[in-house]
Amino acid sequence: SIVPSTQVAPDVVTMYSQVLVVDPATRQRSTLTVCYPPDARPEQGVVSALSPVGASLLGRRIGELASWSTPAGEQRSVQIVAIPFQPEAHGDYTT
Repeated sequence: SIVPSTQVAPDVVTMYSQVLVVDPATRQRSTLTVCYPPDARPEQGVVSALSPVGASLLGRRIGELASWSTPAGEQRSVQIVAIPFQPEAHGDYTT
C-alpha cells in the first residue's frame, strides 16, 4: 500500500535504504543500498530498484525473505536482518 513518506515505518525498505541481508544458504552477510538506476553501482552493493534484487527488496520488512531470479535463471534469496539507514526514519521525506 502507498503511504505518505512521513508515515513509513522504519522497518520497511524504501529508496536509498541501506539493508543488511544474510544469504540463508551460505550465511554470508552483505549490505545493499536500493537506488534509482543512474546511481547503481552493483559491485559496491548499490543496486537499482529496477534490478531483480532491488525490486525484491523494496517494501519488505526486517525479518522477511526477498527472492528473485538472476539473469542466468538461478533462484536467489536473502533475509533482511536490519536497516541501518532508511531516509524517512532520518527525516528525509519525498512528499
